[in-house]
Amino acid sequence: TPAFVVVGTKATTKALSPEQVAALGAEVVLANTYHLYLQPGDRVLQEAGGLHRFMNWQGPTMTDSGGFQAFSLGAAFGTSISKIAKGGKEEESEGGDKGSQEVPIMAKITEDGVTFKSPFNGSEHHFTPERSIEIQHNIGADMIFAFDECTSPHASHEYQKEAMERTHRWAERSLNAHRKLNLETRFPSGGQALLGIVQGGRFEDLRKESARVISEMDFDGFGIGGSFDKEDMYTVVGWVNAILPEEKPRHLLGIGEPADLFGGVENGCDLFDCVAPTRMARNGTLHTSFGRINLFNAKFVN
Repeated sequence: TPAFVVVGTKATTKALSPEQVAALGAEVVLANTYHLYLQPGDRVLQEAGGLHRFMNWQGPTMTDSGGFQAFSLGAAFGTSISKIAKGGKEEESEGGDKGSQEVPIMAKITEDGVTFKSPFNGSEHHFTPERSIEIQHNIGADMIFAFDECTSPHASHEYQKEAMERTHRWAERSLNAHRKLNLETRFPSGGQALLGIVQGGRFEDLRKESARVISEMDFDGFGIGGSFDKEDMYTVVGWVNAILPEEKPRHLLGIGEPADLFGGVENGCDLFDCVAPTRMARNGTLHTSFGRINLFNAKFVN
């Protein structure tokens, strides 16, 4: 470390074969629990021999918990809200508590878990911490994440605290489910590493509290969840990494812009994942030594 984790959402990196991904020097690939659960189904991957064999990837693999999809189908559904705010702190007062997640459209969050509707056919599904861990065990990645609630960066301190405390309770439930499954499944020696996720938005008191609580649990590593202003990202990461133990990997979730990788490394992060590289490439964007260019611009037509 530090290392960039290439995202292969549905067990494939868009527009690249596994051999091409490996040839680029990538060492780790992350797949998406929510998407693989819906299509083709976690049992299909399990019967195929797990994620490695299913996608023909020889290196380490990760899966996220599905918590971000609960956010994107809930508070963020049908809006332009992302987990990283780019407009500065003044946006919070404009929209009030528009990230409160009390009236989501496609997902509903309760103490037990998240109920959501499939965007494919409208069928209803329910993710609990236990179910998320079970699905990730079926998928069979080497590194998996505890189930968490990803919040809007516009959410109030009151709601961020409520969601953070729920994430902590879900972390305990994820750990217990992980231990139980390790005794029952093909990972009797605890072959999968489980990472806990720190939340708390862009509030210093909550981030530090979450880092302390999660670091005291028996996780193999840690994820740092989004939900902060882009301008404040490194400050938030610095607060968290000053508390998280240095001997365990610290993964900054969903961050992949080149400048952000430098800021993350400088503030103690080991791993990063993001769909940005393949998304930008598919849309004709290149990062060069002269800055960012768009190949679809007229001057590049030849």
